Order: sequence, then structure tokens, then C-alpha cells
Amino acid sequence: MAQVTFVIVAALAVASAVGLVVKRNPIHGALFLVVNLGCVAVLYLTLGAEFLAAAQVIVYAGAIMVLFVFAIMVLIPGKEETGPDPRRRWRLIALPAGAVLFLQLIVIVSVVRNSAAPAAGARPAGSVEAIGRLLFTDYLFPFELTSVLLLAAMVGVMLLSRRGA
Repeated sequence: MAQVTFVIVAALAVASAVGLVVKRNPIHGALFLVVNLGCVAVLYLTLGAEFLAAAQVIVYAGAIMVLFVFAIMVLIPGKEETGPDPRRRWRLIALPAGAVLFLQLIVIVSVVRNSAAPAAGARPAGSVEAIGRLLFTDYLFPFELTSVLLLAAMVGVMLLSRRGA
């Protein structure tokens, strides 16, 4: 069951990545990226890393993608679409299909969670405690280096935006 889930989700992740690269419309590209990030979150769930899956959805598929879509809408204003919707029939089919896929996801996650229940005293590898322990012991230097790199990027963006004003 886990291999079938992996194959389906991996195929969807690859297809959404190809769609991201192929589509010319930036909003469609951003939506393909959301699908791809959601697939990565499902793959984290199949590995038993619930915290990473939640962080993936909240941080990347949520906050970052809202920022991307907002920036795209502000920087590339498009013409308002008028007239009848040529995809109306497909949009009506999409809601029930999405509901069926969501129910499938719930069933698959519950089956995987019940079949791969850890022992009573064992901590799963994707738990908050395990991630925190790794971040502040084995991966402390790369973690701090990444924070310095992000700080340098923020300072660079502020300097570039100040020169343009």
C-alpha cells in the first residue's frame, strides 16, 4: 500500500514540476508549485515525519506561495477576463473529484499511520524532538550558515530596493 501511494504521489509531483516549467502563465506556474509542495508533504507523511509535513504545508505551500502569488499579481497585472468561462464544465467536475481525492488521502494516511505505529517508548525520526536535536548538534554549523545567508539576502534586497527609489 505504501509503495502504491509513493508511486502515485511521486508521479503527481513530477507532473506538477513539469507543469511548473512548461506553463507560461505565472499564476498557473505558482499553482503547479503548490501542488508539488503538497506532494512533498504527503511523501513526508508516508515516511512518518508529521512535523516536516506540517511545516511544508504551513510554511511553503501556505505563506511562501501567498507571497509569490501576491508579488505576481502586483508586478504583472493582467487583463480582466470577460465573457463566458470556456472551462465551466471541467470546473464543475473538479469539486467532486477533489473531494474523492481528499477522502482517499485521509484513508491512505490513516492506514499508513495504523500499520506503522512506533513502539511505546520509541520516538519517531520525524518528531520535533529528533529534528531539534539534529539541528542543534550535528547540523548546527549549516543551520547557522543558512541563517547568515538569509540575513545577507534580506540586506541585499533592502539595498537594491532603496537604490530604485
